[in-house]
Amino acid sequence: MLRKDRLWADLLSSMPMCFNLFGDLHDDPRAATRAATSLWPDAPTGRASVRFEYSPGSADPEFLGNRSAFDAALEIDVAGGGHAVIGIETKYHEHARREKAPREKALARYVQVTEDSGAFVDDWRERVIGTDLQQIWLDHLLVLSMLQHPSERWRWGRFVLVYPSQNPSFERAATEYGAVLRDTSTFEGRTIESVLATPNAFGKAMIIAFRERYLFEGHQDVFSHA
Repeated sequence: MLRKDRLWADLLSSMPMCFNLFGDLHDDPRAATRAATSLWPDAPTGRASVRFEYSPGSADPEFLGNRSAFDAALEIDVAGGGHAVIGIETKYHEHARREKAPREKALARYVQVTEDSGAFVDDWRERVIGTDLQQIWLDHLLVLSMLQHPSERWRWGRFVLVYPSQNPSFERAATEYGAVLRDTSTFEGRTIESVLATPNAFGKAMIIAFRERYLFEGHQDVFSHA
């Protein structure tokens, strides 16, 4: 659910930034398809669309049952039927923070999705639950639950964490989370700078405006005290 106070009172929070980064792709399937193909060339090809604050089924226990949603999602119509999904979480000045372990009932579902995916190393629980990697894990699980859904609607999926290169907290968290995965094909940590530098993904005017507003080139310590 979008909070107006967050959107209009803090334009440097991650959700407004997400709109500025991917907003030009909304309601423009040609631009969205071009961006998806450019940014994720290993994804299935097809007509793409962009949604913001997207959940496949809020509070639906067939997914995670926790009202979680992606900041943005690209859904691709795959030839022959079905879809591919790229779920995106954006960060800006935030820190990765330690969280309390989920309650027992919710945790049981999260563990089921995790184990059924086969993507995690054996000691993943000790390294993720109740740590500052937990939020990344839960966002990743939303994609994994979609891939496991009995409808078989989603044939391919990836969760992508997007953050500035100057944000050391999420740079570290992305690296540590990747080390918890036996199979990294459904997870990617990616800097905003690398996203913008991808050829043909975005228009030149958008890139210039976004860099001027958010990246502060030349100010290397901008995130050090966030």
